[in-house]
Amino acid sequence: MRVIPVLDLRAGRAVHARGGARQAYGPVRSALLAAHAAGDALALGRAFRDRLGCDEWYVADLDAIEGGAPQWDAIRELAALGGRLLVDAGVAEPERARALVAAGAARVVVGLETLPAFAALERVAAAIGAARVVFSLDLRHGNPLLAPGASHRGTPPALAAAAVAAGAGAILVLDLARVGSGRGVDAGLVAALRRAHPDVELLAGGGIASARELERLAAAGLDAALVATALHDGTIGRREIAAARRRRRAARRLHSNDSR
Repeated sequence: MRVIPVLDLRAGRAVHARGGARQAYGPVRSALLAAHAAGDALALGRAFRDRLGCDEWYVADLDAIEGGAPQWDAIRELAALGGRLLVDAGVAEPERARALVAAGAARVVVGLETLPAFAALERVAAAIGAARVVFSLDLRHGNPLLAPGASHRGTPPALAAAAVAAGAGAILVLDLARVGSGRGVDAGLVAALRRAHPDVELLAGGGIASARELERLAAAGLDAALVATALHDGTIGRREIAAARRRRRAARRLHSNDSR
């Protein structure tokens, strides 16, 4: 399983997300950074790359998600470090999706909390290709987090199914109430989505706090885990990330042998 470090951006600075209370997020203070570099987004990106050996990062542009302008300079500078960025910047139309790809995003996240209708997701997938689109199943305390005036309703599994039908190449389960809590991801929901969509890439984040949790999610069928707090406090480091990758490779070999 891949471990994808999380970088939350506000006004060009890296902030530490906790519980989805975005206005209270302060600059990241991390074991990966020197004390004077707290909140330095580029320094954090370099640490993800050099200290953790991660070449894939999730970037949440909080300004854009909350209706402001995307932080284009910060996104371009992070992409220039060489990481493959999954960027959530409040995408609800093809124009912004194309602009993010042009700015260096390898994949574009379309979040439930900013999606007006699944027809919009379908247009984004048609514009940049399904392989570049990650649908974020945004939840709060397990309940879907919907955009104001959204035309859709449903349970989390039903909303995920609608996203796949609209062309999303991957599903991200993200419960904002669990972010920074250490409570872990809802493995039951992950397992249910894995059974329902065996060929769709499945990611999850929010509250992942230990190597044991990574093992539990891998067993539930997760392809990649988004992690922030456990990286900053040193609970999950390069060794645990490498171990998660090895387990993934071993599982793939076992599956390949079983299918012969």
